[in-house]
Amino acid sequence: MSPGAGVGFLISQLGYVISGRFKDLLAPLGLEPRQFLVLRHVAQAQGSSQQALGKALRIPPSRMVSIVDSLERRGLVERRANPTDRRARALHLTPEGRRMLARTFKVAVEHERAICADLSPAEREMLVGMLRRLTLARQLVPGVHPALTSEEAAAS
Repeated sequence: MSPGAGVGFLISQLGYVISGRFKDLLAPLGLEPRQFLVLRHVAQAQGSSQQALGKALRIPPSRMVSIVDSLERRGLVERRANPTDRRARALHLTPEGRRMLARTFKVAVEHERAICADLSPAEREMLVGMLRRLTLARQLVPGVHPALTSEEAAAS
C-alpha cells in the first residue's frame, strides 16, 4: 500500500472535496450545509422545541441558537408558542422555508448523483451500506456532520 492510499485518507480526501462542493452549490441560495440540515430536521419534526431538536442532533445549544436565529431572520423558520410548555418555543417551517427546502433538496439530490456517477446502482448501494456500518459503529448521528456537534466548532 502506498502512503496516503489507506481507507482513512481516501474517505477524508473525498469528504473534503464533496463537502466543499456542496457548500459551493448551496452558496447561490444563501444557505450553508448546517442550515440545510436544520431545515430538513425542522420539516421532519414540525413543532419540536429548539432544545429537543438540538439534543436529537447533538448540536450544542449555543450553535443551535445561532443556526435557528439565522434561519428565522431569513424568514425560513419561525418560533411559535408551545401550547404544552410556556417556556419552550416550537419550531416550524414558514412557506418560504418549505420552498427553500425543496430547492436545496434538489441541489442535494443532484450533488449525490454527481458523486456517484462513476458507480453502478449496485455499487452505490454497497458503498452506502459499508459507510453506514462504519458510521454507526462510531456512534455518529446519521445525517449530521461531526463538526456541528462539537463545542469547539460552536465557538468558531
